[in-house]
This record gives sequence, structure tokens and C-alpha cells, in this order.
Amino acid sequence: MSRIGKNPISIPGQVSVSFDEDARVVRVKGPKGELERKVRPEVAVAVADGEVRVSIASRGVLARALWGTTASHIRNMIKGVTQGWSKVLEVHGVGYRAEVAGNALKLLVGYSHPVLLPVPQGVSVSVEKNVITISGIDKEAVGQFAAQVRKVRKPEPYKGKGIRYQGEYIRMKEGKKGA
Repeated sequence: MSRIGKNPISIPGQVSVSFDEDARVVRVKGPKGELERKVRPEVAVAVADGEVRVSIASRGVLARALWGTTASHIRNMIKGVTQGWSKVLEVHGVGYRAEVAGNALKLLVGYSHPVLLPVPQGVSVSVEKNVITISGIDKEAVGQFAAQVRKVRKPEPYKGKGIRYQGEYIRMKEGKKGA
């Protein structure tokens, strides 16, 4: 039994949730925007009395695994359209910079060329000094783009140069010892 899946999900006043049985799509609409997500046939979703209930539609290990996952996705959608999601990254290194250029993030992180990353739809990026803030209503899109930005120049373990999440601890190594 899923501890996450069995709890009903309450719907705040300014949010509307609908489930289309035929298309198997959950739609969440709120003050910040609208999100939709397909739901697997192994899971049943019911919207009634200001709450969403997720249950198992078929027996099996896959259905039990998807039960809590689906409930968490719906909770994240509701939080996204009310509060939004954001990730903060820090750029460390001499001469390392980031800037927003049109609909792309331009990173100057020690390569011979600037790295341009197109910003996905529904995600906004702001840069202030060496801090990159990625925000949006879709948790998955925000997290995926943040991971993509970090991957351009991961923090290296000797000097700690690179792009890291705010508050991320980088385990430092000792350099070579002299003879």
C-alpha cells in the first residue's frame, strides 16, 4: 500500500483540477498557468468534493509503483500553478559568467566558445552576477533545465570551479604533493 498514494490531495480554492477519462489526462489550472499530464491506465483518478483521489485500477507491481508516483505528480502540478518552482545555480570560477541572450542562456565557463542553451517553453531564467535562477510552473521542466545547465561545466573537485546548485557541497580533493 502506498502511503503517498492513499492520502487524498486537497485542491486549493484558486485551483481547478479535471480528469478526462477518455484521453486519460489530468489538467490543473491555477493563477500561474495550466498544466496537463497523461495518466497510465494502471492508475485511476477521481476528482470530487475539493480533493483528488488516486487509486489502483489493476492489480500488479507496476500499478502499485505508479500509484504514489501519480499522486506526487498531481501534488507537484497543484503546487506549480499556485506557488511555482525554482532552482538556483551558482557559477564559480575566474572569468566564468552567465547571461540571458534573447531566449537562450549564454554561459562563458572556460571553453574556447560561449555555450548557448535554449530556454524551454514555460521556463524563465534570470541571472544576477554569478547566480542563475531558473523558475516555472512545471517542476520537471525546471529541474531538467537546471540539470542541463549544471552539466555544461560540473564542479571539479580540486578548485571547485564550475556550475553548482545553491547549497550543494563539493567534496574537495588534495592536489599533487611536491617531491
